[in-house]
Amino acid sequence: MTAKPAKRGKRESAAETIRLRLMLGGEIALGPGKADLLEGIRETGSIAAAGRRLGMSYKRAWLLVDTMNRCFRTPLVEAGSGGRAGGGAALTALGEDVLARFRRMEAAAARACAADLKMLKGRLAK
Repeated sequence: MTAKPAKRGKRESAAETIRLRLMLGGEIALGPGKADLLEGIRETGSIAAAGRRLGMSYKRAWLLVDTMNRCFRTPLVEAGSGGRAGGGAALTALGEDVLARFRRMEAAAARACAADLKMLKGRLAK
């Protein structure tokens, strides 16, 4: 396997990939799962639907969004009130920018580590 950024639903094992996490204080402000959640929100317009795509409950998805929103100066996700009409959610301009930058960072880390990762993989126990 090569050192590619992880894709939603097709993650490589931890021994075969580089996983980037942005820590702010004691919290993970952004990591691969949160980035996948942001992509899901952008694509579906819904925190609940994005969470379902990733096999998580609405509560878990909402807690992840809340953590991300608290870690940055302004929210990454804006959500409307629920109810019969449905609330919906969307990435803010900052959310779009943070997601794009995180994905670029993942790709750069994968490229930078590809040769060493390949060598290490060859030395893993079967």
